[in-house]
Amino acid sequence: MIDKLELLLALAKERHFGRAAEACGVTQPTMSTSLKQLEEILGVMLVQRGSRFQGFTPEGERTLDWARRIVGDARAMRQEINGLKDKLSGEIRLAAIPTVLGMVASLTTPFRAKHPDVQFQIRSCTSADVLGLLENLEVDAGLTYIENEPIGKVRTIPLYNESYRLLTAPDAMFGDREQVTWKEVGQVPLCLLTPDMQNRRIIDRALKSVGAEAVPTLTSNSLLVLYTHVKTGRWASVMPAKLAETLGLADAVRSIPIVDPVVNYSIGLVIPQRDPMTPLIAALVQVAREVAPTLE
Repeated sequence: MIDKLELLLALAKERHFGRAAEACGVTQPTMSTSLKQLEEILGVMLVQRGSRFQGFTPEGERTLDWARRIVGDARAMRQEINGLKDKLSGEIRLAAIPTVLGMVASLTTPFRAKHPDVQFQIRSCTSADVLGLLENLEVDAGLTYIENEPIGKVRTIPLYNESYRLLTAPDAMFGDREQVTWKEVGQVPLCLLTPDMQNRRIIDRALKSVGAEAVPTLTSNSLLVLYTHVKTGRWASVMPAKLAETLGLADAVRSIPIVDPVVNYSIGLVIPQRDPMTPLIAALVQVAREVAPTLE
């Protein structure tokens, strides 16, 4: 049953029979047979079939909810049993929004000092994708905003508050100031993240609240692209203060606090709403709580 539910979750992720079968290391006929057996066990149709995948039936969607719980609990059980006979090992898959990537090492480094046999896999994605990956059991935990937009049924561990800086050259507009207002930021040509990123939506709302709007000369979903442009001293951007601290910007760039209003949003660790937590996630939560006071 667990194996069949794993196949169902793979199909929900890939939305394609062939890719789902490949992801699970089985042939497509084997996958089709397993799904039909699952339908026979439950006595309902789960998948809308055609020449290609067309979606799940209402019963299939509800079965997916149960599959996530059951498969998640089964994985947690395996981890806990392994933890009883050995020291903590395995892999933690972590999804993080781009603006927190600079602080991930503040969490993973002390964790690895305590548990050297644990590996990390870290992927960068939007806040919406963090929650989607977590729901579909594709990652074990996430780092994202925890109070700005709906985050669903997850457990949150606050880490620090994100505030914002104008990064610009000393000889550029407002470059000689000790602080700038959001209204003034609206006058600066900026390079910013794309609108699908929550950080960009936060910036747009802050500007709109004072009757201004962003004037981007360049947009990208990559912070590396923004960073390399800002570092030249010929481009300006708005970035979180903690990220600006970790970038190692050149002397040609100043990091200027943005006020009127001061904008803060809480960043935290998000994990599945599941009891008991897996040993790996319980250890991660413990380290997150120990590290949080040092991040403020």
